[in-house]
Amino acid sequence: MNTEQPVQLNWFKSTYSGDEGGECVEVATDRAAIHVRDSKERGGPQLAFARDAWAGFVADVGRSRSN
Repeated sequence: MNTEQPVQLNWFKSTYSGDEGGECVEVATDRAAIHVRDSKERGGPQLAFARDAWAGFVADVGRSRSN
């Protein structure tokens, strides 16, 4: 039986996201992973990525935006 308490995640949206709705994602971190969810479906599914995978994703996005 798993007796660990669930970790409370502190979610945040990008400062590029406006307050008028639309398609936004929220991100939260814990010791093991980066968590991503749809800001309109906060109780819905979440994705979790290993920290190194997330760092690679963010680096690739940064490179593609500068081209």
